[in-house]
Amino acid sequence: MANDLTSQVLDLLSSHETLLSADAFPSTPSTVVKAALDRLGSRDMVVYETIDREEAILTAEGAIIAQEGSHEAKVFEAVQKAVAGLKIGDLPGLVGKESAKVGQGKAFKEGWVRKDKEGLLHANTRSIKDTTREQLRTIQETKAYPDAKAIAELRKRKLVGLQKVISFKITKGPKYARQMIKEETDLTADMLASGSWKDLTFKPYNFNSLGAVTPCGALHPLNKVRHEFRQIFFEMGFEEMPTNRFVETGFWNFDALFVPQQHPARDLQDTFYIADPLYADKPRADPSPTTPGAKRKSRAKTENALDYDKYWNDIRDVHEKGKYGSIGYRYPWKEEESLRLVLRTHTTSISTNVLHKLAANPRPARYFSIDRVFRNETVDATHLAEFHQVEGVIADFGLTLGGLIGFMETFFGKMGVGNLRFKPAYNPYTEPSMEIFGWHEGLGKWVEIGNSGMFRPEMLEPMGLPKNMRVYGWGLSLERPTMIKYGVKNIRELLGHKVDLNFVENNPAVRLDKD
Repeated sequence: MANDLTSQVLDLLSSHETLLSADAFPSTPSTVVKAALDRLGSRDMVVYETIDREEAILTAEGAIIAQEGSHEAKVFEAVQKAVAGLKIGDLPGLVGKESAKVGQGKAFKEGWVRKDKEGLLHANTRSIKDTTREQLRTIQETKAYPDAKAIAELRKRKLVGLQKVISFKITKGPKYARQMIKEETDLTADMLASGSWKDLTFKPYNFNSLGAVTPCGALHPLNKVRHEFRQIFFEMGFEEMPTNRFVETGFWNFDALFVPQQHPARDLQDTFYIADPLYADKPRADPSPTTPGAKRKSRAKTENALDYDKYWNDIRDVHEKGKYGSIGYRYPWKEEESLRLVLRTHTTSISTNVLHKLAANPRPARYFSIDRVFRNETVDATHLAEFHQVEGVIADFGLTLGGLIGFMETFFGKMGVGNLRFKPAYNPYTEPSMEIFGWHEGLGKWVEIGNSGMFRPEMLEPMGLPKNMRVYGWGLSLERPTMIKYGVKNIRELLGHKVDLNFVENNPAVRLDKD
């Protein structure tokens, strides 16, 4: 169809200096017209400009009124015919429910009808002018109306709608001709041999063309930033922890971290508890692999067997009575509370499990994890009920708070974040504890970017780790640096059902240390 249209455009321009597509091709879709004009324009045969305008069109109800009359006019006619007066309850049967409902008020407002003391309707005038019907007929014929207020009122009554119309103003180009010369797209061997290429017209190359988009998969921005974090950790000698346990017991998620059973974080409004089953078994060694051919990794000769019963009892004692130089919390520790199943609220539960296994062969170690955690949060622009936590732990002998501060400066420096500040904080399982702040150039203020501290003896010594071994721990969310890097202001646009797939597909890879 575009090919036929190109010939029509060239023919019409031979007798017209300027051509309006709305007049010349009123029934042809604008996309088809533009395709033909683009083809001619690429050969400099025509020049065109796009004209955008809005047209008023009648809705289905508006079309009926234009043909039969307005609701208020129908009400007036029914009242006028009832010489002795008309009961309001009789109107729907005469003019219809919709006309009675809408037209009655408008007829009163225009002063066309009145109501007497007995509640009967009477005509107030002998004749009326149905302005609404006249306006709609004008719009039906011209697609416009000179009074903007009238258009607004009709739109409010849902009798008229507006639609965008695209048309084109077309003039002759520098290479205009009545017929379009065929342009060759390829130079062939036969053309070169015969010399026919000298008399042919070749289509010029468009070096600005983007080419066809190749459908392919795309990494989510969170995965791009996650990959960058993993590279930083691996570069600094860390080992990744297994994070496939979304459901944990209260023991690993809270008790082993020296979080008391009365702590607000364990309330229903902060934590998701599993309804079925309610409880798990006491902590025990991981089961043997069940995959055919899989083999359990044999324990090294230097490793000691882990006593999970002793670990359970020591955790209970350190809470209930105090131990390892601590007076504990001194409350009646409940076994069933410790065995309740929860959606993990932090990946520190994984770190605790891994550190407990480290006690079988205490040695310097560096671990990290990046995975999903769950909190019973009120969802807003900066909070979700699930998010991703980046966590790192370093176990070694002779570690100090100054060393933790120095390491944080190195770690965040690899992310391109310098000029850090540290603020004392409280965590049940770290002492001392620090909040980490970084200067955000875009926001022009200090922004909290993480939390850190040194794990308490009440957490480490029940595991069986040596008294002189210290452990750094720190964590931050994956979403916050991703939002800053990609300029996302609402976290729901980054994670969840409201994510725009174009946002996922079109965003570039990320380097945390570069703008």
